[in-house]
This record gives sequence, structure tokens and C-alpha cells, in this order.
Amino acid sequence: MTSGDGGSDTLHSRGNFREYNIFIMANMSSIEQVAALLQTIGQESRLQILLAIGEGETCVCHLEAMLGLRQATLSQHLMTLREAGLLEARRQGRFIHYRLNDPRLLAILRQAAEVQGVSLAELSPSPDCDCPNCSKEKRQGDNGSRCEVRA
Repeated sequence: MTSGDGGSDTLHSRGNFREYNIFIMANMSSIEQVAALLQTIGQESRLQILLAIGEGETCVCHLEAMLGLRQATLSQHLMTLREAGLLEARRQGRFIHYRLNDPRLLAILRQAAEVQGVSLAELSPSPDCDCPNCSKEKRQGDNGSRCEVRA
């Protein structure tokens, strides 16, 4: 988001995506902050990622299996969301797990869906994901996993 007076960019370009600059956020009005948040999460793939992560923790292989995005594309979206302060990452061996920094974001997404008169997909285990969490849940037969979208 560029200020109209030729000042600094709040969101500045970095490759094919935009980076949220937290240092400039302190100087933004509340309306500009909300607009910057909505611009960051407004891309369809990012909304799918946020919903897929949900209230739990999700590994990158979950997201790849569930959303069908190339790993490089997924990584760019995850980096944008992480740099915006919306996600935090945790490495476990060769797997990287993501979770929402603030679960209230899900409530915003659910309310937006409600306003539009649509429902959001639920998640179930993915047969295509081999991370430790999925493997354990598949062995236990747990359907509460955060692996695959179920309509």
C-alpha cells in the first residue's frame, strides 16, 4: 500500500508478492492497518492456506497435498503470511509446521464467509502426506487432522 503523499510504502514489492513492513505499521492509521491486513490475506491461495492451518498446526506437506500448489508457490505465500506476522513456523526434522499467531483471524474469515452466505470446508487426514503428524493420525484413524479439505 503506497501512501498518497509520496511517502514510504507500507507494503513494498519483493518479487511477485508484497511484504508487510511492521516498522511502518506504527505510523499508519487504523483504517490503513486494516486495509493492509485485508490486502495481505485477500489473495485466494493465502485464504486457503489460513483455513487449512486453522486452529492447529500444519506442515508444508499437508498444505501441498491439500491445496495442490507447487512447493515454490506455497513457500512464497507462507513467507508473505509469516512476514506479515500472521503465521509462526516451527521446524521438526525435515518438516516445517505453521500455526496462526492469532486464532481470531479464523473468526474473521468465518464471518466473511457468513456475510457471503457460504460455508467453509472442514479438514480430514490426507493419504498423500507423510509427515509425522499425519502418519501418527493415519495409524490412529483420527479424523480430526489438519491434512485435507473435505467439502
